[in-house]
Amino acid sequence: MEKISSILARKGGGAVSVTPGTSVLEALKIMADKNIGSVVVIDQGRYLGIVSERDYSRKVMLKGKHSSDTPVSEIMSAGLPALSPGDSIDQCMTLMTQHNIRYLPVFEAGQLVGIISMSDVVKATILAQKETINQLENYIHRQS
Repeated sequence: MEKISSILARKGGGAVSVTPGTSVLEALKIMADKNIGSVVVIDQGRYLGIVSERDYSRKVMLKGKHSSDTPVSEIMSAGLPALSPGDSIDQCMTLMTQHNIRYLPVFEAGQLVGIISMSDVVKATILAQKETINQLENYIHRQS
């Protein structure tokens, strides 16, 4: 089974980050500019949490707050389970399903090395299925 490290290698490691005092509006602008669904909240090099579009819709819009004067620290998802590069995609899917989340941080030796999204997991699964189909087709053609 494919490892998280393979996904990070394909998409590039690292993650777009903001500070805890960044306004939700500014974080949303960054997400839109980078075409991503989440940003990491970091304070002086220390990982605090993740802010996603889902956090915005549930914790700002539905609660009548204003994105221009709400800091990301008020809506970020903290205490999320973490992955390591050696974890399998199956482990990642299990955590995402159990916790009903779409983004997970990846740490190596205590340092944040990237974020894995549900979209990353789906793409990796599709890629693995295509590889299996290609191998089966090659096997069948060799047998005929």
